[in-house]
Amino acid sequence: MDKTKKNSADKEVILVKKTGNVVSDKNDKTIIVEINDFKTHPVYGKKYRQSKRYKVHDAENEFKVGDRVTIVQCRPISKEKTWRVFKAVKK
Repeated sequence: MDKTKKNSADKEVILVKKTGNVVSDKNDKTIIVEINDFKTHPVYGKKYRQSKRYKVHDAENEFKVGDRVTIVQCRPISKEKTWRVFKAVKK
């Protein structure tokens, strides 16, 4: 999901939000979130599942394996972490 928003300098800021499940919480202040998408093949029309894993910043270490969370894109925190937890999604 992409959203656009105007800030005070009339520049467009793109906020990217994604929702997925926490699959690992072993690192300090980092969780790994897996996001599954269903896509359709352009020629054959068959639906298939595509999954991607993101390293997400979790400052308080509050999310555990199995939680459903919404993440947003942010400034680079480390080499591979450019996402942070926005909120928990109720099941």
